[in-house]
Amino acid sequence: MPAGRAALVSTLLLLSLTACTNPDGPSSDTPPAPEASSGYTAKPGWAVERFAVAAANPLATEAGYEILKAGGSAMDAAVAVQMVLSLVEPQSSGLGGGAFLLYWDGENVAALDGRETAPAAANENLFLNADGTPMDFLQAVVGGRSVGVPGTVKMLEQAHQQYGKLPWRKLLQPAIRLAEDGFAISPRLHSLLQSDPALRDNPPAAAFYYQPDGKPWPVGYRLRNPALAALLRNIAQDGSDAFYRGTNAQALVKQVNSHPGNAGKITLSDLEVYEPRQRDALCNLWRNQYQVCGFPPPSSGHITQMQILGILEQLGPLPALDQGVPSVEFLHRYTEAARLAYADRAKYLADPDFVPVPGRTWNSMLAPDYLKQRAELIGPRSMGTAEPGEPGAMPIAFASQAEQPEYGTSHISIVDAEGNALAMTTTIEQAFGSRLLNDGGTGLPGGYLLNNELTDFAFVPRDAQGRPVANRVEPNKRPRSSMSPTLVFDAAGEKLLASVGSPGGAAIIHFTAKTLLGMYGWGLDAQRAIDLPNFGSFNGPTVLEAGRFPASTVQALKARGHEVNETEMTSGLQAIQRTDSGWFGGADPRREGVVMGE
Repeated sequence: MPAGRAALVSTLLLLSLTACTNPDGPSSDTPPAPEASSGYTAKPGWAVERFAVAAANPLATEAGYEILKAGGSAMDAAVAVQMVLSLVEPQSSGLGGGAFLLYWDGENVAALDGRETAPAAANENLFLNADGTPMDFLQAVVGGRSVGVPGTVKMLEQAHQQYGKLPWRKLLQPAIRLAEDGFAISPRLHSLLQSDPALRDNPPAAAFYYQPDGKPWPVGYRLRNPALAALLRNIAQDGSDAFYRGTNAQALVKQVNSHPGNAGKITLSDLEVYEPRQRDALCNLWRNQYQVCGFPPPSSGHITQMQILGILEQLGPLPALDQGVPSVEFLHRYTEAARLAYADRAKYLADPDFVPVPGRTWNSMLAPDYLKQRAELIGPRSMGTAEPGEPGAMPIAFASQAEQPEYGTSHISIVDAEGNALAMTTTIEQAFGSRLLNDGGTGLPGGYLLNNELTDFAFVPRDAQGRPVANRVEPNKRPRSSMSPTLVFDAAGEKLLASVGSPGGAAIIHFTAKTLLGMYGWGLDAQRAIDLPNFGSFNGPTVLEAGRFPASTVQALKARGHEVNETEMTSGLQAIQRTDSGWFGGADPRREGVVMGE
């Protein structure tokens, strides 16, 4: 399917609805929607034979397609996709953020950790006011205080050195071209610019993304980004040193540390010494048919997702869909399993370089005997709030982390012509990150947005008894994440079956689990699995995607003791699934993503 020409890209961009609805105000026990809704546009799904790329914006997908068409590897295509996303989807990911990458080279699954780190000068009181109370979330986000040391550029460079085929310089050309020539502002970017409460307060961002009257540039406006083009040219020539040293590093440190009223603590040394980590992917047997591989901590995604799916297995056969949507019985079981899994997540999961692992192995949390023990806590009525279990011995008594907001990301799934594949989830955290637009020291308009990733740490570092929270701020530590890049294999772990992932803050875990259940529990293709209504629980109310479930379902859940919140659940799922004739890709109708390939 030679999809991907410019006219098609423009058409697909304009298919998205322009209306933006703010997320409903959930209860304090329900995390807010990571990004506002911008409409729902049905997607057909895409059948291909040789290779495929799925990304959150058609222009980014087009860049990956161009690289695959030129003989590049999945890794080459991912570099091109991410660089374009930095330009066209700045609210979700970019050079100023971090990423988790799972890569399959035909023999092994590699897990490359490009997560941001806390500056060396940070401490556990980073988000406490002088009186010891936690800062308001937006107060903590906006400015330099929340900015972690970015990891995306260096991680991609190292991954390319391991798995790339084409020259690094070639991979940045699509983004450089678009930054120089300009791109049409999409409906989603326009609607998020319109509704954002803080981006206009940053003078460089206000001058770049908004008109003099404070309104965002309209849909279709051609936005050029000369500052980003200049920085990308430098990175193309000099590699990651152009980002972590020299003019860009100096500009980043100055902007973070000189923010009026909310300065950060990043130093040039923090940038110079940053290193991605290569970790051991976690692969677990599911339904006795599939090896599901995901990212270990500091991501909480895979462990929490597989706890939920494993507890469901313990409860018996999967309840069938009811008139095309999850049934009451399924939703009861799933959300109870989620309460148990999120309780464990809040207590145990954090950067393993700083906290001990229960029972000395993360698989202690996924052991069948432990999941059976947890499943036995599920009865006919909702437990409301679950307590954490005891999966293995711990040398320290940790306090559970209180629920707090987690925000947006972007996901990329790619399979190349040689069968190599990746799942990469990439982020700057909240929409538009810390609201700091950095021009890289170029003095030109535009640039890239800096993350607010440090707000993924616990704001309150200790409980009333003084017990520490595992995910508290510590120097050089990586904040806990919910990103869940996922690769699925046959039971032997030899044949790749799918690449899946999504943005969505703490709900990423639910979005990805839903898609796996759709494809391999209910027998749906990737697109129909993505299309299913979203649902979940964060160890509080049962959360259902607004307008997608019958009133009878809501009432039946309430009769079982569930507090039900219907709200926006704006996932951004991407998936590529093996078929008898090749691959089938799906993209979330709730966002702008598409799949291209041939």
